[in-house]
Amino acid sequence: MSTRVGGRNLAISWIVGLVCAGIVGALLWLSLPAGPGLLVVVGHVLDGTVPG
Repeated sequence: MSTRVGGRNLAISWIVGLVCAGIVGALLWLSLPAGPGLLVVVGHVLDGTVPG
């Protein structure tokens, strides 16, 4: 159950929500190649913190 706000069009809010979700998805897609490099950096940082 959600509260309706006066003056808001439900159809436009759905369209804007889908556009925003698409933009977030595109940004995640573009960031995928950085994953392996990020894991290497995190691995180097964690190697310095583990005793032994």
